[in-house]
Amino acid sequence: MRDLIVQWLTEITAPYWKSSLSIDQFVTALQETMHMVFFALLFGCIWGFIQAIILLVTRPEGILPNRVIYHGLNPIVNALRSLPFIILLIAFIPLTKLLVGTSIGTWAAIVPLTIYIGPYMGRLIETSLLEVNEGIIESAQAMGASPMQIIFRFILPEARSSLILNLTTATISLIGATAMAGAVGAGGIGDLAISYGYQRFDTSVVILTVIVLLLLVQFVQTFGEWLSRLR
Repeated sequence: MRDLIVQWLTEITAPYWKSSLSIDQFVTALQETMHMVFFALLFGCIWGFIQAIILLVTRPEGILPNRVIYHGLNPIVNALRSLPFIILLIAFIPLTKLLVGTSIGTWAAIVPLTIYIGPYMGRLIETSLLEVNEGIIESAQAMGASPMQIIFRFILPEARSSLILNLTTATISLIGATAMAGAVGAGGIGDLAISYGYQRFDTSVVILTVIVLLLLVQFVQTFGEWLSRLR
């Protein structure tokens, strides 16, 4: 299937595409970008939901207040969120090598991408959950619902639309971070922009990269808005 797509794109763009970059290289880079976004988003979602739920229930006015857990986790999340992604790429190289055996390539980039997006998603998810009307929580408690039932049967369903929109925002930020990861040899669209567009002064590659990223972001935003409106 991939070879057919590459052949089809090559035939279509052959009269117009004069760059040293081949269509096969471009498709490979696009696959690498999607690979990084998918797995970093998956791991980041798991981390973000766990973090958000813990902060939600343990906050002073939460359903299971715990000052030790809340005031211990909260500054850690703030600290990770305050670090620029390019710093995370460098700072977590030892951890990346320990987990995946290398600091270069797509899988190596997924580690700092997850560390970058996890706390960010956690804050967005926490914000969505805090928007749920307190009356719903009080009604659930009055009916004798357990903390787990309150979270999964009342809070999360009520926050669904806001969650989808916030996760859409996080996904767009993640796409931008994957492009930045190309600066350290992570592969993907960003790597093409640097190695072909910048280092080889190939303006057409830079333009192509920008157009692809714009289309990808527009698709994610449109799909997220459509999904949030579903009932």
